[in-house]
Amino acid sequence: MHVTIKDVAKLAGVSPSTVSRVIADNPKISDATKKNVYKAMEELNYHPNAIARSLANKSTKILGLILPSTEEDIFKNPFFIQVMTGVSHYAQKNGYYILYTYGTSEEEELDHIKKLMFSRWVDGIILTTIRKDDKCIQYLKDKKYPFVVVGKPENTDGILWVDNDNFHAMYTVVNQMIQKGHRKIGFIGGPHILNVTMNRLDGYIRALENSGIQVDEKLIMRKEFTEEGGYEAMKNILAYDHPSAVVTTDDLIAFGALKAIREEGIDDISVIGFNNTPLAAYQHPTLSSVDINAEKLGSFAARLLIKHLEKRDDGINSYIIDTKLVERESTEKKK
Repeated sequence: MHVTIKDVAKLAGVSPSTVSRVIADNPKISDATKKNVYKAMEELNYHPNAIARSLANKSTKILGLILPSTEEDIFKNPFFIQVMTGVSHYAQKNGYYILYTYGTSEEEELDHIKKLMFSRWVDGIILTTIRKDDKCIQYLKDKKYPFVVVGKPENTDGILWVDNDNFHAMYTVVNQMIQKGHRKIGFIGGPHILNVTMNRLDGYIRALENSGIQVDEKLIMRKEFTEEGGYEAMKNILAYDHPSAVVTTDDLIAFGALKAIREEGIDDISVIGFNNTPLAAYQHPTLSSVDINAEKLGSFAARLLIKHLEKRDDGINSYIIDTKLVERESTEKKK
């Protein structure tokens, strides 16, 4: 037989409204009454209806996490796993759950956002990808719906966001390569419509220009954030020239580049990845990579959104997370 809140109230000797207040952890209810009600709930094996409570409180305690690409591709890229881990850890510590969904295009992501909003399943949304003239960001902003972005939007007014300084991170890496004597440096990035690609490309170009090195457009490739994309891009670069170093915007891209280089029997090209995913240390050679603290990106994104939802805003709308280059065998000087 289904146990109701009235059954709990009868056993505890209180009114149904008192039981509801105990479930909501109302501070006006005494500890003795709470203890009595909890005991009755345990005896009757009564579990509050979370959906009903959320409707009453106008809060689900659930955050929607929007991920790019297909389900299979998401779990191929450790970056998203690390961001999800950071989001989940912080959310769980603060009594929130995560509902994640993914889309293979900007339009599909926007469709998912609309469904989450109108279904009232989530209190707020976390975006993990930013595109040029991003429709998802504009829609959420227009609707004044709570959201946070992992990445820096083109226009940050009124938007919560967390990111690395991608321009400076790539500028620093390329400058380090130049100081080591490299002059012919290739670049392999993700799709040009992604802000992260353009910011890192700008850093690459500025570092070359500031050192008086002419930018060679044929050494610049943009592919998908996949190992296959990196492999194809590196093959194209090698068909044109033999650079002494190649910087990439993602470890998966770098993995593909290393594979192409190995196939050609070349051992004098330094390769640098981005994200410092766990697999970087297991490549052959082990991959030097920029650690962007992906888990921290996710954690601080959840932190910003939850503070906003709970009306604990402190005037901070963004965080810049530090990066550092972790050097391994792929950038060691060849004897």
